[in-house]
Amino acid sequence: MSSTGIRLHAPAPGWSIDADVVVVGSGVAGLTAALRCEAAGLKTVVVTKARLDDGSTRWAQGGVAAALGEGDTPEQHLDDTLVAGAGLCDEEAVRMLVTEGPDAVRRLIETGAHFDESSEGELALTREGGHHRRRIAHAGGDATGAEISRALVEAVRARGVRTVENALVLDLLTDADGRTAGVTLHVMGEGQHDGVGAVHAPAVVLATGGMGQVFSATTNPPVSTGDGVALALRAGAEVSDLEFVQFHPTVLFLGADAEGQQPLVSEAVRGEGAHLVDADGVRFMVGQHELAELAPRDIVAKGILRRMQERDAEHMFLDARHFGADMWEHRFPTILAACRANGIDPVTTPIPIAPAAHHASGGVRTDSQGRTTVPGLYACGEVACTGVHGANRLASNSLLEGLVYAERIAEDIAAARAADGLHARVPNPVPYPETPEHPLLTPEARFTIQRIMTDGAGVLRSADSLARAADQLQQLRTEARDALTENGKTAEPGVDTWEATNLLCVARVLVAAAQLRDETRGCHWREDEPDRDDTAWRRHIVVRLNPDRTLAVHTTDTADFPPTRPQEQ
Repeated sequence: MSSTGIRLHAPAPGWSIDADVVVVGSGVAGLTAALRCEAAGLKTVVVTKARLDDGSTRWAQGGVAAALGEGDTPEQHLDDTLVAGAGLCDEEAVRMLVTEGPDAVRRLIETGAHFDESSEGELALTREGGHHRRRIAHAGGDATGAEISRALVEAVRARGVRTVENALVLDLLTDADGRTAGVTLHVMGEGQHDGVGAVHAPAVVLATGGMGQVFSATTNPPVSTGDGVALALRAGAEVSDLEFVQFHPTVLFLGADAEGQQPLVSEAVRGEGAHLVDADGVRFMVGQHELAELAPRDIVAKGILRRMQERDAEHMFLDARHFGADMWEHRFPTILAACRANGIDPVTTPIPIAPAAHHASGGVRTDSQGRTTVPGLYACGEVACTGVHGANRLASNSLLEGLVYAERIAEDIAAARAADGLHARVPNPVPYPETPEHPLLTPEARFTIQRIMTDGAGVLRSADSLARAADQLQQLRTEARDALTENGKTAEPGVDTWEATNLLCVARVLVAAAQLRDETRGCHWREDEPDRDDTAWRRHIVVRLNPDRTLAVHTTDTADFPPTRPQEQ
């Protein structure tokens, strides 16, 4: 796969670091990959957009799913995952995940993560939507992500892994053969006008997290602007399944005009027995699915939205008053604090909730070793599309996916380096272009994109809404291009303009895939095509970026991914 030649408008790198591997991102996937690479003797550099502990992992409340409990098996976990994925999971990818998952969690514990235990000293496992067994390991009640992040950050610092914080990665560097040669990045907050530099490495691991900020309201932190997917597209990599954005059913409703990161009310609250009710106290999920409130997330989100439409209401409620103060304080202290900070006491009052953008099931397409279609470029965690999630992620599989694939990536990089021996490749990037061809959007475009996507490509979609969104996104592209073409000007390079440009890139791909998939499946809900069509659409949509910045879109032949191209490190 050849590079597109497209790069963000940015100054040429003014400094550089050499490494064997650069890991972009500091969540569970990125830090696990970095620790395993470092343990294999690889010179590893971690680059992260904010501080080491500021990624999406720290916000994960529910936990990590694995067959760790008595009577549970990987086969049962596989069955639940396949059902949630609505016919689009790659079964071999799922089998690998659930089989290797339990030991990966145990290694995480060995690294220093402390999970909640029962009075007998066993892991205290809970249940979430789509799971038929209690298999969710959690920490600090509802602070699992924070504990995992703490343990991994401490391990990275203790082992002296080199880190570059507050750095936005811009583009992939490649050599004359189109193989990975590192990344360019911009370090923020250094007091320098020109903070652009480079990390030269023959292997790059993207672990940049999600793209929830493409919508107005999301559970994702502000840094989740799709940077990794956009970088991969510009580098010529394939992305897949971007139309499948999971909207978490129970996000604290702060008003119809609320924007940005919204407080999540973990699915574990329902797992412990909370009920979804309307304003009259009626449990509307009963009878809609055998698991009622614990049905897969797409089903619950749709059930909430249908009830909102029927009642002409802006939100529904989550009722857990029967938990009592003691259970709220010990099992869900983070959620309790968030609710009370917004004037709601769940001990005495039902919690107002509504769906909001949460997790991208799609991303940069990889194989079982986390390899993308660009030689030397890997991806894991939410930025990747491994085939595990299909059309709808099963609750708490994301942390497990990050662990398992990060370990596999480190093994592959180490094996490739060992095979090279003394002849390990020294990256020689092609020269940075003197004249950038990719116009930047203004910072204000971010909010325009969010409104376009929320209105046209949110939970409820149709041919009309998606066509309108596509036209509006194209107008933004045209305006930026014309400004560059006519007067040679583009928005000033900077974090805000790079992020807005990345958001436009992923938004275009998401809308194009959603337009093509004229069915309803998993978390892709087309009002005008309400039925699932296995004959025509039990396959994946794959997209790459052409050199002229148009999109090349095709579908796979089956629900399984074709192999990525042979990789040489």
